[in-house]
Amino acid sequence: MLEIPEAIIISKQINQTVSGKKILRVIAAQSPHKFAWYHGDPQKYNALLSGKMINFASGRGGMVEVRAEDSAEKVILLFSDGDAIRFFGPDEKRPDKHQLLIEFVDNTAICISVQMYGGLCCFAEGEYDNPYYLVAGEKPSPLSDQFDQKYFNGILLAPEFENLSAKALLATEQRIPGLGNGVLQDILFFAGIHPKKKLLTFSNDEKMKIYTAIKDTLAEMVAQGGRDTEKDLFGHFGGYRTRLSKNTADKPCRVCGQLIKKEAYLGGSIYFCPGCQKL
Repeated sequence: MLEIPEAIIISKQINQTVSGKKILRVIAAQSPHKFAWYHGDPQKYNALLSGKMINFASGRGGMVEVRAEDSAEKVILLFSDGDAIRFFGPDEKRPDKHQLLIEFVDNTAICISVQMYGGLCCFAEGEYDNPYYLVAGEKPSPLSDQFDQKYFNGILLAPEFENLSAKALLATEQRIPGLGNGVLQDILFFAGIHPKKKLLTFSNDEKMKIYTAIKDTLAEMVAQGGRDTEKDLFGHFGGYRTRLSKNTADKPCRVCGQLIKKEAYLGGSIYFCPGCQKL
């Protein structure tokens, strides 16, 4: 799933691979998918994009925002959540099934296939008022200088949040856009906090540890090309070795040796070490 590290890595790869290329044609919604969400009529995407040049891509929270333009119009492509975004060279066969295919005049392409669910939106600049998109542009990235201790304390000190668990606080309601249930696991591991621990029980030291873990863990994930549970633009898994994920469930913790636990919680899975993250 796309979260902050993957959005940043894939955006950089798009800039290195297709920035400056002209779009030949776009095929949208060729393979029906119940949980593939488009903005407006996907059959109009070709008219919106063909002939335009890819300008640049950037991570916007847990979304990849790609800007394309010509002399008359600027258009934005937005990929999110469960979108698998892949680049294909001139001689590489495209998948038979996909939810969006963008072909360039040099016969390269970007293909997007939705896994469980995902958004594939195309719109003229300024014409998209989705609240998740807007808030991701308004709030600072955890990797920015604006996301400092004072800013984070503003989230922690909101009285309406004190009964929330660590997972609910950090990975729901877009309080920190792009910080989702995936990257959350290692953040809490390094902070020594159980995902179910309530905010009102946090000590000042624990609050500082979470802040530090957010900054350091996300930076390390980006530096190593993303997580080893997720693929990049070329279909390669990232080099960051997750401590808590589907790859480590029921295996010994690298710190204390106890077995990593997996549980269902708040509509998804949580992973934790019962030795390092006591509740």
